[in-house]
Formats: sequence, C-alpha cells, structure tokens
Amino acid sequence: MSSTESRTTAILVVDMQNDTIHRQGAFADSGAAAHAESQNVIANAKAVVDAARSAGSQIFHNRIVVYPGAVGGANAPVFQMLAGGSFAVGSWGAQIVDELEPQDGDIVLDRNRMSVFNGTAIDTMLRNLGVTKVVVVGAWTNMAVEHTVRDAADHGFEVTIVSDATSSLSAEWQEGALGFGLLNVATIADTATVIASFGAAE
Repeated sequence: MSSTESRTTAILVVDMQNDTIHRQGAFADSGAAAHAESQNVIANAKAVVDAARSAGSQIFHNRIVVYPGAVGGANAPVFQMLAGGSFAVGSWGAQIVDELEPQDGDIVLDRNRMSVFNGTAIDTMLRNLGVTKVVVVGAWTNMAVEHTVRDAADHGFEVTIVSDATSSLSAEWQEGALGFGLLNVATIADTATVIASFGAAE
C-alpha cells in the first residue's frame, strides 16, 4: 500500500466497548467476552489501528449508546436487548476499552443504530477525506460489524473486514457472518495480512 493509498484508506473501529467485549461487561455471560478473548480481538484490533495510524490513515472509533427514554425503539429484538441497561450514554459500559483509547487525531462517533452509516456523518466525513477504502475491526461481527460492512459497500467503498480483529457471541456466529453473510460483500483478511499491507507504505 502506497502512502497515497494509506491516506485514502480509513479504519472503522466498531463497538470496541466494555459492555460488548469486556469480561465484566453487560454481555459477558452471552459468550461475547470469551469469544473476544479467543480471537485476541483487542490486541489484534490495536495492532491494525497502530499500523494504519503510523501509515497516515484516519481512524474512526464508533460507539453504540443508549439514551434515556424510548428513543432507541423496540421494533427489533436487538434494540429491545440494548434497552436492558447496557451501553447507557456516559457509562463505563459504553466506554471504549482502555487498550483502544482514542488518540489525538482519531474521530469518535456515537450512534443508536446498528450500522455506523446510520445515525452518524461518517459517509460525508470519509468522502471529504477522499477515502475510497475502509478496513473494519470490532464487535460483534454478526451484528454491528456486518451492518456496517454492508452499508459501506452499498455506499460505494471498497471494504476489508479483519477476520481475527473482529469477534461475536461465539465461533458459530463468527463463522456465520464471515463464512456466509459477507463473502460477496467484502475482502476478508487476517491481522497479519492487513498490517503487512500498511507496512508497505513505510
């Protein structure tokens, strides 16, 4: 990847929050924390972010948050699930995990829908930066990550999803998303491959 390609590539870090993947988070009992650990997802996502940042790519951190009241809606089971006290805006659970704390120059966007492209200005921001490619890491692969990848492709971006820098509720859910749902939507690559591509810009 040339330096120009690095500048036209952005990293989307999706929902790397305490409630999503931390062993003390709201969904730890669902298997989410255990699967995140089995994927080494925090370390792998950080490695991708660090390599991309060093190469000059823009980093976007995206958080799902739940606001007071019923503004999140209950039209789908996933939104009913989120309404149970998790991801409350301003709470520890909604915070990005310490290891991926945003750095100067990173952009943090909050939303209350599944896709990063629904409820934020990320499409406009990416286009203003001249970005044509996005690399997606985060959780959960079969939910917010998949929604984001599909929308990114529909918005005209070339998408790479990092297979071991994403995690879900279980290996089965992970395979369902990567092995079936996203095969015709994005390039699927592992952390080492993605890091190597950024290293070529140095």
